[in-house]
Amino acid sequence: MAFLRRLGWYLVGLSIGIVFLVFFLKKKSGENGIEFCYFPNCRVLKDMRSKPIVFSEEFNQEKDTLLIKSFLTDGDIDFGKSDTKSKPCKTYHISQSVDGKEMILTAKNCENQITVVDVQPEN
Repeated sequence: MAFLRRLGWYLVGLSIGIVFLVFFLKKKSGENGIEFCYFPNCRVLKDMRSKPIVFSEEFNQEKDTLLIKSFLTDGDIDFGKSDTKSKPCKTYHISQSVDGKEMILTAKNCENQITVVDVQPEN
């Protein structure tokens, strides 16, 4: 009898856990779902995506916001070249492969906005 009682409590706990897990994973997989960013690259890009994009005066290329957003979604930040200690805006170098070429986006991450400085091919 004691075994059946323990098995019953085990199954109750297991079913509550499964319901919670299904609900949580369903939210994560949705379009507006929860995004987990544990690594520094992901956290910085997520912070940058949440701010409006402004183009600097030196930025003389065609203002392609889809290209800039693709850098902020799929890019890799080079923390060695980036200036993460400067105030008030931190400067990041984000690399990404565009049409088979490595491109680098230089952007300043300020408190209220992102300023795109330059997009150039990697040397």
